[in-house]
Order: sequence, then C-alpha cells, then structure tokens
Amino acid sequence: MSVEKVYPMTEEGKAKLEQELEYLKAVKRKEVVERIKIARSFGDLSENSEYDSAKEEQAFVEGRIGTLETMIRNAKIIEEDSMDPSVVSLGKTVVFIELPDGEEEAYTIVGSAEADPFEGKISNDSPIAKSLIGKRVGDQVNVVTPGGEMSVKIVSIS
Repeated sequence: MSVEKVYPMTEEGKAKLEQELEYLKAVKRKEVVERIKIARSFGDLSENSEYDSAKEEQAFVEGRIGTLETMIRNAKIIEEDSMDPSVVSLGKTVVFIELPDGEEEAYTIVGSAEADPFEGKISNDSPIAKSLIGKRVGDQVNVVTPGGEMSVKIVSIS
C-alpha cells in the first residue's frame, strides 16, 4: 500500500483550492457537458473537432477535480503559532538581498499546492526555499538554482 503525499499549505491556500474545486464541479463540468451535447448534434463524430475538443476539456476538468480532491484530502495546514518567528520556515515571508548589491526580494514560502511565483509565493521544494529554510535574519546563504549560484543575505522574516 502506498503512502499518499502530504500537501503542506496555509488555511488560505486550502480555501482557494476548495473554491476552485467547487467551481469545477458546479459550473465548469456542466459547461463541458453542454459543449459535448452541442458537438454531438453536428453529426459524424469521427471528423468533429468541436466534439474532440470538448472531450479533451472534459478529461482535463475531471483530472483537475481528482487532483484537487486528493490535495484537499491530504492537506496539512501550516500552524504558524507553533513556529519560531526568527527562523525561515513554511508559511513565512522572507525578505533578502542578492549580494553583493542586488535589490530586495520578498517571497512567502508555501507548499507546492499553492505556489505562485507571480504572487510572490514559492514552493518549499524550490531551490531558493530549500536554501533559506532554517536560516535566520542576517544569515548569508548560497542558493544553487538551475540558472546558476547566487549569494543572498536575509533581511527580515515575518
């Protein structure tokens, strides 16, 4: 018997996944079924690109529903109260500067399920997060990324 993956996430991240799941089940699933029904009315299914497209979308939606259900079922909510506030960890926002003279960058370290680099949320599995977790303000850290190595200094943790 295999052990299912645990998905660490914030309460906010879990709520976002639950909203997406509800939307897919209540709205998107019905839209796709309607598209399939309309495409079937066009006749010969063997040369019906609308039907093929709708079936592909249905497969994607059903797959995403399954993924979301698994992630929500195996969610482990990050308890921020039990963490040392002076140490970088999951759920914390860390501000650092790239040395020698880079600009400040801020990222919130979250579980892979809610990572969104465009919103400043990076996965705890990312090279940057892995390098920063467990470190403190003032620490200088070498981060090895696919784009090369960089050195950063932690400015603040919140």
